[in-house]
Amino acid sequence: MIGDKIRELRLEHRMSQTEFAKAIHSSQQAVTKWENGKSEPSSSAIADISNYFNVSSDYLLGRTTEKVPDKDLSKNQKLVAYSIDPDISDEERQAIIEMVKAAEKFRRRI
Repeated sequence: MIGDKIRELRLEHRMSQTEFAKAIHSSQQAVTKWENGKSEPSSSAIADISNYFNVSSDYLLGRTTEKVPDKDLSKNQKLVAYSIDPDISDEERQAIIEMVKAAEKFRRRI
């Protein structure tokens, strides 16, 4: 299951296995094994992967469907994500959260 999540996130970010491996200081062979279910990443690799993709380790491990736990969201991010439409999917909510994060970063640069 973790391999499926890693592949999903890597492809969402339009990265090759080699690019992703370099980004998290691992090898392409390790990424291939994770994605094919031949091995599982170490706890430190899971931390690196979750930090790189800005998702929780619980999401990677299949313990939750939410990429980012509510406790990690700012007040504004929660307000926007949950007030638009309470019936939106987790994926749509995550996209909204990412847009709010980008807007907040942009605002800080000005």
